[in-house]
Amino acid sequence: MTAGVTIDPDVPHMMKACFAIAHVMRGARKRFPENCVEVLADEPAARAKARPELNQHAVEVMGPSRSSEGLRLYYLVRWLD
Repeated sequence: MTAGVTIDPDVPHMMKACFAIAHVMRGARKRFPENCVEVLADEPAARAKARPELNQHAVEVMGPSRSSEGLRLYYLVRWLD
């Protein structure tokens, strides 16, 4: 289980950990819709591109995963900034 999400070990290709910029207000949210997440190559790239004053936060996320409503979601692992 990662960030409250159970990962099926038989299908690891479905969700993976990645570094990204989350275009959100930092708070208690633990998941973000795909249109709020910009996946980047690695942690240093995410940290370099972060602009917390503009609500662009460096994060480590798991995803994408399809929700019951058909949205693709990323689940927060940790805030990097």
